Amino acid sequence: MQEIQGKHAELSIERPEKLILIARALSSQVRLDVLMALAKRTMNVGELAKLLDVPMSTMALAVRTLEEADLIMTDIQSGSHGASKICSRKLDTISMSLVPHSMLDGPQPLTLRMPIGGYSSAEGIMPTCGLLSATQSLGPLDLPRLFYSPQRFDAQLLWFQQGFLEYRFSSINSLADAKIDWLELSFEACSEAPMYRDPWPSDISVEINHKRLGTWTCPSDCGGRKGHLTPDWWDLTNTQFGFLKTWRIDQSGTYLDHYLINDLKISDLSLGTSPYISVRIGIDPESEYVNGINLFGEKFGDHPQSIDLRIGFSF
Repeated sequence: MQEIQGKHAELSIERPEKLILIARALSSQVRLDVLMALAKRTMNVGELAKLLDVPMSTMALAVRTLEEADLIMTDIQSGSHGASKICSRKLDTISMSLVPHSMLDGPQPLTLRMPIGGYSSAEGIMPTCGLLSATQSLGPLDLPRLFYSPQRFDAQLLWFQQGFLEYRFSSINSLADAKIDWLELSFEACSEAPMYRDPWPSDISVEINHKRLGTWTCPSDCGGRKGHLTPDWWDLTNTQFGFLKTWRIDQSGTYLDHYLINDLKISDLSLGTSPYISVRIGIDPESEYVNGINLFGEKFGDHPQSIDLRIGFSF
């Protein structure tokens, strides 16, 4: 198996080409230092060379090697002194299977994908708010009632100042006799400001089966460059991309991007009592920073995914 889901890559010895490419890219201290630097913010090649005190030629080769391995992504941006290559991280975690898939014990995780407009309810939505498809605005802006328009299923970018969207993922029949060991939820999001703004902190909360997994304080409404997937018709003065965040809950606790944030466990979610798994994403009006949310679909932002729910289970 070989698959990239959000900012996580799963590699297998059965398909060694990608594994070899990534191993080669990680075999240099300079390239590892580049990944460390890009964990903090995006930078161009010149900034990386200055920060790490290496020649531009060395840095250009390091960036190209990391880009070929899909560990980073780059974007050419024009400026007053000519074009520059902007670099950002593409992967945060990698897992490698050194055993053929046919020899692995137990079932493989199940991935359920939900379009951002596939929510079942829109609760307490307040302006500023709006929905866009890949080609146009889906009605007038700042009208919360439009969040129940049938056109919402075409949404590729949506935003609101406060409130929650609830997504209901089916409890698949094939899992009826299974024990769910863990859940992972990932989506791309950022704060919501007029146009875009940095800093612009906003407290984005996530709940599963009405249990609060936690609240992430997003630092900004992201813009200033084109999102890698954002269509050309969407003006550069608007929000362009977000942060890909991964929430995980298992029997040891709840994690955000692999960092333990609380002791809420998978057994606390009462997953066997409903025909669906409820996922709520939004802005609690009681939070410290009530500065909105942008949610990105697979055709907007930097990451080709909507809302992914991965389920690890055993029989």
